Amino acid sequence: MSAGSDCQAQALTKPALGEKEAMELVERVFGLKVAWIRSLPSYDDQNFHVRVPRSEGAAEGAAEGADEYVLKITNSEDSQEPDLIEVQTQAMMFLRAEGFPSATPYLTKDGNIMFLESGDTGPGNKKYMIRLLTYLPGTPVAKIATNPQILYEIGKLAASMDKALSEKFHHPSVKSLHRGQFIWNLANVPLLDQYIHALGQNQYRQVVEQVIEQFKEKVTPKLSSFRPCINHGDLNDHNILVDSSSGSLENPQYRVSGLLDFSDMSYGYYVFEVAIAIMYMMIESPDPLSVGGHVLAGFERVLPLSEGERGALFLLVAGRFAQSLVIAAHTALRYPENAEYLTITARTGWKHLMRLFEVGQAAVEQTWFETAGAYGNRAPA
Repeated sequence: MSAGSDCQAQALTKPALGEKEAMELVERVFGLKVAWIRSLPSYDDQNFHVRVPRSEGAAEGAAEGADEYVLKITNSEDSQEPDLIEVQTQAMMFLRAEGFPSATPYLTKDGNIMFLESGDTGPGNKKYMIRLLTYLPGTPVAKIATNPQILYEIGKLAASMDKALSEKFHHPSVKSLHRGQFIWNLANVPLLDQYIHALGQNQYRQVVEQVIEQFKEKVTPKLSSFRPCINHGDLNDHNILVDSSSGSLENPQYRVSGLLDFSDMSYGYYVFEVAIAIMYMMIESPDPLSVGGHVLAGFERVLPLSEGERGALFLLVAGRFAQSLVIAAHTALRYPENAEYLTITARTGWKHLMRLFEVGQAAVEQTWFETAGAYGNRAPA
């Protein structure tokens, strides 16, 4: 998911191509004949799953004998930042070369990784950045019963990815990842004040106000002491794909087969990434409060947190819940036809956020840190 600092404007910039238009776009820009296409759910961009036959005789629409892609049409607001989209795409290519399961772009007929398409309808003749990315196989984490093994692997992968990006990724436009007021950067939880009216007056609003105030008081002043890095920024349960590598039906062993949606990439801090992963892995878990320890153990296998970073983890997780829930409510008001997708997190998110505060920071931290400590495999600090 992505959004500019102005969620209201963002809600009005989502592309709205039909399948026929999308097929014609793939042929015109990328020179590929589409045999099958389906729209995919998305937050504020537009995505299509596309199949292109490898040979003339391939059955129309069949997955066998076809190459599969995702046609990604970026909203017109974000499309005004080509340097940012360029560096995000280059980061995906870099990670793939480093062995991470990220998508890579199919080049346009002109040999470029993206193309700016002018919309012919609507006011202002909006322009949308177009990319065709390799389709990654696997099942979203949201659709499996997570276990400690995959939670640990996700934590480990999150740390390894941020470490690789921060230490090895170089690009002339990398400075564009300093995104200032970007609403999804965890440092910007205090900006939720602008959108909290979308919640109305209820107990949910009260707990979000509590999160924002505690964040301002206890996290914001300490940000400069955290270790900076480049964050993926959206390791949610729909952006991580897995497949079953081994194990029994009762206790399957999973591996991560795909990392999706780099549109929220920005400069942040290592502790942000683990907090975001913990929050989203809690969403579908039957035992959400235990999740954090397993994700943290995997993360700290690569990058142990400092005492200060650990001390901020609870409010960072709560802050991400607040971001997701408030921004979704705000955007759904202006985009009711997409409300079902926009409010996926809200189905259980409110319950989990309320539970965090009912149990309290000390007890939650004790659960997380004792679970992580039981692994006994923290990397040297």
